[in-house]
Amino acid sequence: MTHRPPHRGRPRAALALLAGAVTACGLIAAPAAAAGQDDRRDGGGGGGRDGALHKRLERLVRTPGGPPGVIVVLQRGKERRVVRAGVAEVGTERRPRPDDHMRLASAAKMFTGAVSLQLVDRGRLRLDDTIGEILPHLPTAWHEVSLRHLLQHTSGLPDFSESPEFREILISDPHHVFDSRRLLDFVAGEPLAFPPGTRYAYSNSDNIAIALMAEAVTGKRYEELLARLVYRPLKLRDTSLPSGFELPEPYLHGYDVRPPEPPQDVSELFGASGAWASGGIVSTPADVNRFVRGYAGGRLLSDATRRAQLTFLEGAASEPAGPGANAAGLALYRYTTRCGVVYGHTGNTPGYTQLAVATEDGRRSMTFSITTQTSKSVKPALLARLREVQEDFVCALLK
Repeated sequence: MTHRPPHRGRPRAALALLAGAVTACGLIAAPAAAAGQDDRRDGGGGGGRDGALHKRLERLVRTPGGPPGVIVVLQRGKERRVVRAGVAEVGTERRPRPDDHMRLASAAKMFTGAVSLQLVDRGRLRLDDTIGEILPHLPTAWHEVSLRHLLQHTSGLPDFSESPEFREILISDPHHVFDSRRLLDFVAGEPLAFPPGTRYAYSNSDNIAIALMAEAVTGKRYEELLARLVYRPLKLRDTSLPSGFELPEPYLHGYDVRPPEPPQDVSELFGASGAWASGGIVSTPADVNRFVRGYAGGRLLSDATRRAQLTFLEGAASEPAGPGANAAGLALYRYTTRCGVVYGHTGNTPGYTQLAVATEDGRRSMTFSITTQTSKSVKPALLARLREVQEDFVCALLK
């Protein structure tokens, strides 16, 4: 059983992360653990065919500023392998496990895609429905933005998580409980950054608007729609969208790592209400693997909606960028590596960086979770190394 670290007020990470990249809605390394019996039970580990992959993770954990722990779930058909290094909690020997809870950050944006695109299939929404038609109370300047624009980040909506007022609240009270359905109020006075559909720009506001659209046309809360349309069909038993800061146990502890200082636990530094539909979901490697097989594999959608989802903008990267060349579809990214193509999403938030991908048929999948944050603005050198390792794992998955 893990223990909760005592609350120490505002850790040093709060100001630094907020000033740099607290877009948790995408907001001295421990020694690598030796491979053992648990790894073999999971179907992978430090020896045998996964030995080279395990060594790559060990090197990642030992990188200055790197994660104290990392866990990768690889699945081909019914065969699942788990490769991991480091620890789930600094100061213990407990290793990361597939049933450890963690923050998904922007990988949660696939869940808004799963909800809204199913509503398209059910005739409750259309991809060309606009904010003006579905959410007329939002600023008139935003009314021409469509669901399609929101799903592909071509809306031009200003990003609420970049609002000085929003960040000031988080700095003064990291556990502040926001009214998640009013997050767009932080940027309601701002115009669009560009005419809808003319450019790509990643914005956390897009997914807030998508969830509000889903609620408006169904009369149901987004959390209920997640349960009905995603959790139950895909049998996700350890996935939730909380509003508070606490994580269910057991959980994979996330850290701010700034050598030579010791890693600082930031797992519960921020609440989830300030991310909501753009990155607040908490899940486990096992559940995320099950989800991405169903979602990226097209199991939830009709052929027509699937074709629209798989219409990509070349060079449009997720945040952080995933392995290989990135391209943006509808709430789904295509990652073209040297060994082939996978589909999914990344995410980063204080303490965690995520990648979840699957092949187009959903038969092969991978979740790759590390316990520190990295992005183009937070430890970019670590991100470059991470993407290389992720590509090696994609190659192992596809070969």
